[in-house]
Amino acid sequence: MKIRIRAAVSLAVFILVLSAPVRAQLPDTPAARQFSAWLGAFNGADRAALLKFLESNFPTRAASVDRDLDFRARTGGFDFRKVESSAPTRFAGILKERGSDQFARIVVEVEPTAPYRILTLEFRAVDRPAGFAAPRMTERDAVAALRARLEADAAAGRFAGAVLAARNGKPIFTGAYGLADREKKVANRLDTRFRIGSMNKMFTAVAVLQLVQAGKITLSAPLGSYLTDYPNRDVASKVTIHHLLTHTGGTGDIFGAEFEAHRLELRTLQDYVTLYGRRGLEFEPGSRWAYSNYGFLLLGVVVERVSGQSYYDYVRDHIYTPAGMASTGSLPESETVAGRSVGYMKPPGGTGWVPNTDTLPYRGTSAGGGYSTVEDLLRFANALQGNKLLDPAHTALLTTGKVEAANGGKYAYGFIDRTVGGTRWFGHGGGAQGMNGELDICPQSGTVIAVLANMDPPAAQIVAQFIENRLPEK
Repeated sequence: MKIRIRAAVSLAVFILVLSAPVRAQLPDTPAARQFSAWLGAFNGADRAALLKFLESNFPTRAASVDRDLDFRARTGGFDFRKVESSAPTRFAGILKERGSDQFARIVVEVEPTAPYRILTLEFRAVDRPAGFAAPRMTERDAVAALRARLEADAAAGRFAGAVLAARNGKPIFTGAYGLADREKKVANRLDTRFRIGSMNKMFTAVAVLQLVQAGKITLSAPLGSYLTDYPNRDVASKVTIHHLLTHTGGTGDIFGAEFEAHRLELRTLQDYVTLYGRRGLEFEPGSRWAYSNYGFLLLGVVVERVSGQSYYDYVRDHIYTPAGMASTGSLPESETVAGRSVGYMKPPGGTGWVPNTDTLPYRGTSAGGGYSTVEDLLRFANALQGNKLLDPAHTALLTTGKVEAANGGKYAYGFIDRTVGGTRWFGHGGGAQGMNGELDICPQSGTVIAVLANMDPPAAQIVAQFIENRLPEK
């Protein structure tokens, strides 16, 4: 579930200003010079120096200097790696985060005449570019590097959570770091339950495909075939189950002013339909991809109508129990759940961590917001790959990419299917204020990476990316 902020690493777009110490290959153009100056001010992390640069060279951004400094703290700054394209007033290049393996594309546009102030600066995470090979290691060395990285990040306050890496169904690394409850000084453990955000979408998609496999749902059928009383007839007649599973239905999101106004009143999946169901389409179904939490909320309602069970009972009986996931669920936030961590977020411009309690929905939904453990996520991955949840054909249908996603890779059904450096991974992440998670599965090497954190994104994704880039491919 995407709540206000989404995990930066694979999915975020930041509109910022840029300037950093750059290397020699930069062209001598106004746009490239402004990029270089920005990168220096940004990487320097000196508020006065960055603000001075912004006021003179990007005045529309000056009011957001503290947001930029927060971003600098999360990334560690950037190193310039290569030019992608260059013109007098437009520069595009590739950068690498100093604090992780993440690469990014920066596009800077400046005024056509002196003093060439920055008009826009667009910053987007990208997959590792060709020519920048991952630093592959032996399994033993990769695990040692991961342990050292986690110990350093935990000591510096950059990571709090649990990590599990497995090969062929068996863990090769496990570890827990930081505090599950900072006030009570309760440490995170391997069996700590963390909120998982949008990772619930994997369970929802499995539920739908189980009903497809049973002949009770047809992927090409419109939503109205199953929700015959859906308020907006355009949505009911045009949006198919396939559209909902692939975020191509144009059904929009659930977060914003209306959600804020009714956050604790939205207690059932039907409550969301009552609030948003009269809304029209944002675009013609099938015409493009746009991440839609509401689309997966509707899939949960379809599961309820077709199965005759509540969404929560269905996934418990047909996914969690068969997979042995005894610590996974979506009980309301008002109920005490043993071992459930407190999520901690850092407000923009803030200096400390605060609980995310006042941002949470009443309970998780079919779009996200439940909780799990890294051990349960491994059990889920093992059950999925062992065809305990679906037959081989429907497992392949579930996890094989269908449409290009904005964050790279292809979106399958509740899974992102991507190939990096010739190696295929599928899985899904989740992120919001005070929570971040990632489950990635590599069928080629039998590797499963599960990382959960009770802090802001991209804490978990950085760790997952680090170990994925270092483990041997086979």
